[in-house]
Amino acid sequence: LDRFLADISKRTHDKGMRFGLWFEPENISADFELYRAHPDWVLGVPDRGRTLSRNEYVLDFSQPDVVDNIFEQMTAVLDKVPIDYIKWDMNRNLTEVYSPHSDSAHEGETSHRFVLGVYDLMERLTKRYPQILFEGYSGGGGRFDAGLMYYMPQSWPSDNNDPIERLKIQYGTSLVYPISAITAHVGTSPDELLGRSTSMKMRGAVAMSGTLGYELDAAQLSDADKQAVIRQVAFYKQHRELVQYGTFYRLESPFESNTVAWMFVSPDQKEALLFTFVILGAVQPEPHITKLAGLDPQQTYVETDTNKMYGGDELMQLGLYTTPVQTSDFTAQVHYFKDKD
Repeated sequence: LDRFLADISKRTHDKGMRFGLWFEPENISADFELYRAHPDWVLGVPDRGRTLSRNEYVLDFSQPDVVDNIFEQMTAVLDKVPIDYIKWDMNRNLTEVYSPHSDSAHEGETSHRFVLGVYDLMERLTKRYPQILFEGYSGGGGRFDAGLMYYMPQSWPSDNNDPIERLKIQYGTSLVYPISAITAHVGTSPDELLGRSTSMKMRGAVAMSGTLGYELDAAQLSDADKQAVIRQVAFYKQHRELVQYGTFYRLESPFESNTVAWMFVSPDQKEALLFTFVILGAVQPEPHITKLAGLDPQQTYVETDTNKMYGGDELMQLGLYTTPVQTSDFTAQVHYFKDKD
């Protein structure tokens, strides 16, 4: 396996790309050799049934021996295979949170000690492999805590990749975590979970509002969508510092309105990126104005697509006319503003 992965990694790097692997260190299946050797290394109450989810049980990370074993298994691969990125998956909730190795004085601490065990493993891995980018995951285990962000600077907030649902997910997550920590991917259409069809433009605009990625079979894309992806990636690379590290303003909430808007402003207030979305279209859309925020009121800004000039105070006090040209559902607009000077 090591030689096979090392070969794939080399081929990937030779093409100018980076290579990543998907790990799920905290879970275990009953047909694994480790489970057969150490069934007591699984969370659960002795002589009682355990909840199986996704054909998995949860390893008891409150036990140092378990953490040591997983560390040894992971380093056996990572020491031999050049890896740039690890997706740390956790696809289920903790159930029967009891450690058969816990003494009576610490019975109520298993959940806490479990997380400390995860931190211990991450501490060792990040020190040993500082070059690897680790991405966390909260779709199953709800693992998006500030402590884990110390080791994993970005996290996958949900397996729900429908862009309309993602408006709420990313809006809500941004109340607690920085945009740079929120991974957002362009998925397939129709969406795998909801079956909803959306345009590549809509999916791209939502995903570009976080740490952009693509989660689909590129070979199945139409020629038009392939060209759209090329444009999106180029646009995001041009503006990703603004998106990931600029000041983020939530302008119109998806929890309160059919229209959604948010924007990013550079620290020096010389550039801004506005995203607006309409969830359900109308035959005759009502005129809509979006008021921007965080701009320099004394500055003149140029919207690069139209070459129109606006005062910063004008955009914040009077707003920008953002009524969609299209009358269909699920539309997006992106506006980039740069200071006139």
